[in-house]
Amino acid sequence: MLILTGLALLLSWALRVIINPVFFLILVYLISMRARLLVDGANLLSTRGKHQVAESLFQLALRLRPDAVTRLIVLINYGVTHLRQGKFKEAIEVLEGVLGAKSLGTLSPKHEAACRYNLGLAYLRAGEERKAVGEFNEVIDVMPDSLYAVGARTALRKRKEAKIRPKPAEPSQKEDG
Repeated sequence: MLILTGLALLLSWALRVIINPVFFLILVYLISMRARLLVDGANLLSTRGKHQVAESLFQLALRLRPDAVTRLIVLINYGVTHLRQGKFKEAIEVLEGVLGAKSLGTLSPKHEAACRYNLGLAYLRAGEERKAVGEFNEVIDVMPDSLYAVGARTALRKRKEAKIRPKPAEPSQKEDG
């Protein structure tokens, strides 16, 4: 941002033009938050079923060389878009990759909980219940009071209720004769 400020100052001095400070702040915001703005737009499109356009925006956001934290945010949301489309294998691959970056120290507890919750959903929908349960329990451990933990507890409770519920009895077949 110092470079941008310096360039704006030089341009203003060279052209003898006064740059409106509000305009300059808006410009700095748009430049610094460009990838996150693209993520917001992609999420909006994805929730409306326009997944292909959303995927293009995620890919563009990644090509803009975002900082490490923003890159992980883009990837988490990209994984969620795969999940919405029913592409569970792709969602699992992307979200597991995000968790692999945890060792770098760039994944906040909030984003880790979001990633693990969505990874748990992807595992559950892909039929990998044991892994899903593990991820849901991790969400509860990482951020027990978050919305992701509430969703994880709900998923675990539904799973437990489904296992406890008696299966309907099959009609007996009477033999003729």
